[in-house]
Amino acid sequence: MAPATGVYTLDGEEIRGPITPVGNFILVKVKDTLTATAGGILLPDQSKERATEGLVIAAGPGKVHPFTAVRIHNPIKEGMSVLYGQFDGKAVTYNDDACQLLRDDDCLLYYEGVTMKFDNVFPVRDYVLIELDKDPETLSTSSGVVIANQVMADALPCEGRVVKVGEGRMASNGEFTKAQVAVGDRVKFRDYAGNEVKIEGKDYTVVKMIDILGSLKENP
Repeated sequence: MAPATGVYTLDGEEIRGPITPVGNFILVKVKDTLTATAGGILLPDQSKERATEGLVIAAGPGKVHPFTAVRIHNPIKEGMSVLYGQFDGKAVTYNDDACQLLRDDDCLLYYEGVTMKFDNVFPVRDYVLIELDKDPETLSTSSGVVIANQVMADALPCEGRVVKVGEGRMASNGEFTKAQVAVGDRVKFRDYAGNEVKIEGKDYTVVKMIDILGSLKENP
């Protein structure tokens, strides 16, 4: 969409026309991350150092494999919304809007619609969406302060149940290698490998398939 002034700008400088990403790059308009209070007031999410959600305003066709010349398609399309890594991409100001230039590989999830919901969100390629285990048991100190076990152990949650799986990792011949886990599997993943996200009030994490260590059998 052309700016109201009819003049395209990048980082405050006038350019000849709209940006057209090449290869697997996408141009994302950064969304404000908002949280609704009990009274319905929307507040910025102070837990994030910067927003990691955005609306795709342009997308390249996908990168070409350097050895086979096979086009590895870009699953991210204009009009979608994406969740991306906190420190990924290049920040730019495009037509006075805060934007990011990202690779499709930087995107964790994508969805269509106004807000991210469980039913409309999909992991990108070989990412897996995991519902984290419920809050760990808590310990009470002598002063009466309640502290979670995971805090006492100085560890982040690294177990949960697979709820969504991406289409898989694309090989050099353009075919996908399916994930080795399926929806419903309970898994353990590498410490600090997860990218935590809250969807409709529930805690999830997005993990690359390569960072999943194994499936866990349920207790009989």
